[in-house]
Amino acid sequence: MKKIKTKFKDLFIVQAKIIKDNRGWLKEEFKKKFVKRSLIFTVVSNSKKNVLRGLHMQTRNSQDKFLSVVKGRILDVAVDLRKNSKTFGKHFKVILSEKNGKHLFVPRGFAHGILGLDKENILHYACSNYRDPRSEVSIKWNDSDLKINWGTKKPIISKKDKFALSLKDFKKISK
Repeated sequence: MKKIKTKFKDLFIVQAKIIKDNRGWLKEEFKKKFVKRSLIFTVVSNSKKNVLRGLHMQTRNSQDKFLSVVKGRILDVAVDLRKNSKTFGKHFKVILSEKNGKHLFVPRGFAHGILGLDKENILHYACSNYRDPRSEVSIKWNDSDLKINWGTKKPIISKKDKFALSLKDFKKISK
């Protein structure tokens, strides 16, 4: 495994080595030496092709997240919403898949979203804090200020995400 830095402070990719033979494959998922956080809560999600989940974050009890794909392929997007960050409002995106062995560590203060690219996409993520529904916020996936090219114009989104905040509105409530 190796750690790959990004231009965002504390956001990084972990490239796993995949060992294959005639029986299948083995992939190391997590090493504490890369993610020096206590991860106490895990979640698994299953998304169909063109399902877009996000952009989500918790304003209180915020979470660090370590993400990996068990099956399929996703576009993973993280938006820096840390108030005093040099990269505030900028996004990072990467393809994670069962085949490429890439995992993503998203630090607290980032909004996070995924787009399912295969017929079935199973995502596993470990978090540093429990889910707090009362402090969950959704930012519009297609907010023009974020300039994220998701590669789709009509994703399948939840009712919650249809009524998500713009980046401008988020700035107003997070003062």
